[in-house]
Amino acid sequence: MASSSLPFTSLHLQFVSPNTKSSTTRLSSRRIRASVSEKPPVPAPAVAVPAKGETKLPLKKIPGNYGVPIVGPFKDRLDYFYNQGRDEFFKSKIQKYNSTVFRTNMPPGPFISQDPKVVALLDGKSFPVLFDVTKVEKKDLFTGTYMPSTDLTGGYRILSYLDPSEPKHARLKQLLFFLLKSRRDHVIPEFQASYSELFETLEKEVAEKGKSSFQTANDQAGFNFLCRAFFGSNPPDTKLGTDGPSLISKWVLFQLGPVLKLGLPKYVEELLIHTFPLPPALVKKDYQRLYDFFYESSGSIQDEAEKLGISREEACHNLLFATCFNSFGGMKIFFPNMLKWIGRAGIKLHNRLATEIRSAIRSNGGKLTMAAMEQMPLMKSVVYEALRIEPPVPLQYGRAKKDIVIESHDAVFQVKQGEMLFGFQPFATKDPKIFERAEEFVGERFMGEEGEKLLKHVLWSNGPETQQPTLGNKQCAGKDFVVLMSRLLVVELFRRYDSFDIEVGKSALGAAVTVTSLKRASF
Repeated sequence: MASSSLPFTSLHLQFVSPNTKSSTTRLSSRRIRASVSEKPPVPAPAVAVPAKGETKLPLKKIPGNYGVPIVGPFKDRLDYFYNQGRDEFFKSKIQKYNSTVFRTNMPPGPFISQDPKVVALLDGKSFPVLFDVTKVEKKDLFTGTYMPSTDLTGGYRILSYLDPSEPKHARLKQLLFFLLKSRRDHVIPEFQASYSELFETLEKEVAEKGKSSFQTANDQAGFNFLCRAFFGSNPPDTKLGTDGPSLISKWVLFQLGPVLKLGLPKYVEELLIHTFPLPPALVKKDYQRLYDFFYESSGSIQDEAEKLGISREEACHNLLFATCFNSFGGMKIFFPNMLKWIGRAGIKLHNRLATEIRSAIRSNGGKLTMAAMEQMPLMKSVVYEALRIEPPVPLQYGRAKKDIVIESHDAVFQVKQGEMLFGFQPFATKDPKIFERAEEFVGERFMGEEGEKLLKHVLWSNGPETQQPTLGNKQCAGKDFVVLMSRLLVVELFRRYDSFDIEVGKSALGAAVTVTSLKRASF
């Protein structure tokens, strides 16, 4: 999946303490070198970003204003969702103020958000201040300028809403590190089993109907995989059955509805989800079904929680949220988006991926292992490029803990203590002053020495790709797990198929991908 953070590389599924250094043993190396016969040119940054202090930037007043109370936020909300659309909303203000840093209102505004005023950071240089917990506070900002009712999470403020300064933050994040570490050996086999079922479904429907919805198959496969890998429980074999994905989607809507565009008539949508919060009571029974499943499935993790001083009930609500909102939500958004970009890249990239992936697997005895994936630099780069060009977490928030100075490429700005900072991540990760051909999907972008240097500007996980989550920061606890899942999808796709064709539509949470053909592996 916000912040609006949907947590979501070398994989580092070990427990990481706040003082752990980067030399800690990893499951794989970050180096991405070309190993295919056709070595592509590696793009370099279009403009070198000067090191701090090299260039004296002018101090400027932050441009923009918030308008008349209620009226200004309401107008900005209509522009954001309907009159302009999200991207154009930001682009028009950048042009108007000739600045990537400015003041504006962010949805939902009245009457869900008490204070919609933010300082927007829309370039790759200013954006990273949102990760610096010495400068910004992350308390209750997971979904932005409003916070959903805790009735949707069992009465608890879940880990995603806690600032690292709060005592429970470290204990709950440590619990997630324990979960990832204790179940890491189950990830590859359970992913292969679940997504084999997905590909069989896609093939059957394409053969019968000429097309198949990737979303529908992905939702069920993704949820089954997460429950099998994390808890050793197969949902279809329980009382939950195959209802998990639909229950989660409804529950998430009650939390994210105020910042989503569902495609309903404008004023119907405004009244139903953007002006007043949906009553949590409407999903109470659905949430209880999910909670019962997770409580029965996560006994050993709850045992560890009690050792950390966390009640079994609070642990279960956090495990449910991490699995359903963060991990499942991330797969629901990012997997279709990644498939979209790879599909659009065309047959040449498909052939190179298929050749690289199958060659690496053959050289490792025909078995997919972490070592085999380390021999797939193009595959790894493609995943990073998908995370760069369309990060699954587009919005980030933080409140200034003190008076601070923020630098864009062009100027320096002063922010007062207590002001809300907002970053639109796709603009930061497509900053043309950092990335050459920033708006294009360049599969080999992160290969080689120069490509590796760009990884510090891949920011999808609430932190740079070159850093790791710790107990003391807000970087996604499952950062490396998400990258592993994404790599596995690309690997499983191209070990089976030479190429594929898709049709792409829109959905409230990203791309709606329909598979129209799958060309079986021919070599």
